[in-house]
Amino acid sequence: MEEFCAPRRLLLGPGPSNVHPRVLQAMATSLVGHLDQAFLAVMNDVQTRLRRLFSTANRLTIAVSGTGSAGMEAAVVNIVEPGDAVIVGVNGVFGTRLATIVERCGGKAIRIEVPWGQIIEPDLIEEKLRRSGPVKAVVLVHAETSTGAWQPIEPMSAMCRAHDALLIVDAVTSLAGLPVEVDRWGIDVCYSATQKCLSCPPGLAPLTVNDRALSVIRSRRTPCQSWYFDLSLIADYWTEHNRAYHHTAPISMLYALRESLRIIAEEGLPARFARHHLNSRALMAGLLALGFDPVPPVDYRLPTLLCVTVPTLIDEGAVRAQLLERFDIEIGGGLGHLKGKVWRIGLMGESSTEANVLTLLNALEEIGIQNGWVTIPGIALQAAASTYSRGR
Repeated sequence: MEEFCAPRRLLLGPGPSNVHPRVLQAMATSLVGHLDQAFLAVMNDVQTRLRRLFSTANRLTIAVSGTGSAGMEAAVVNIVEPGDAVIVGVNGVFGTRLATIVERCGGKAIRIEVPWGQIIEPDLIEEKLRRSGPVKAVVLVHAETSTGAWQPIEPMSAMCRAHDALLIVDAVTSLAGLPVEVDRWGIDVCYSATQKCLSCPPGLAPLTVNDRALSVIRSRRTPCQSWYFDLSLIADYWTEHNRAYHHTAPISMLYALRESLRIIAEEGLPARFARHHLNSRALMAGLLALGFDPVPPVDYRLPTLLCVTVPTLIDEGAVRAQLLERFDIEIGGGLGHLKGKVWRIGLMGESSTEANVLTLLNALEEIGIQNGWVTIPGIALQAAASTYSRGR
């Protein structure tokens, strides 16, 4: 078989995002042993930088070896034991997946289901906590990748503590693109993924666990059903002194994560968040001009991932294929019952730039003119340009 040469794509789907050349170069760094002092120093630095990104002082702040779904599984299987009641907000695919993992642990998933694209209102959580008896945890998706909905988290902490329930948050599509204030918001367990707003290849899942949740983990009645994701064991490997071997860490991926965290620190979080917001507003202005309506309401619309309804006169799959084949641009289709009805367009990390917004809108206009659903050339580009001129 010939050497594989990957095409150069503009990645504007729900993940992965484009990766900075410095991150790719870091992955080519020479390997050392996973218990080598030089590599342990890398792990220490990654922990320090992740704490800053999560806005937390949590000692157990690590990068789980695996993709974002590994972080999701680690967060749930360590907390939930057979018979535990867990409230899960379900407003898209990933809330549904979380409920499934709870049930596979033998827990009772108490689903709060709302229409996809909507958020879980605090009063719904409060009502379930009052009526459901002892609840082990409340699990919410901060940024629902399947719908583009931005879930408020801060109002949930006080009610969770009032009912002695842990708060577990999925920040896969928000960390490094939106504020994630773990300590200030009272989050007990939070996880993310490297391939979204961190613009690092998929393969690691940043995770932070506070002492309140760690005490629950260490006092389990039954062993964690997963040996690989057992945080009571993994914690000893990530402890800065007297590390205990657990598994062989993905060394090159941790090199890459460290470099991506360095790039994030150089930009600064306030500037990074502002960049994501501005590019999202410009892209949405262009999409609205072309007739694409957003799925979530304006107050709860993610700047890192836009989910828009595709007009019925447009063959959404055919247009996505043309974007990929003719322009080397990837955007995502819908999941679940939104399949064939929506597009999911990611503006995350390295992919969130003005040039990328204008490139995508230009390609859509060209396809739309050729197929008759764009009648005013330049309408989307003008709308985006106007947004940029006002935003600076």
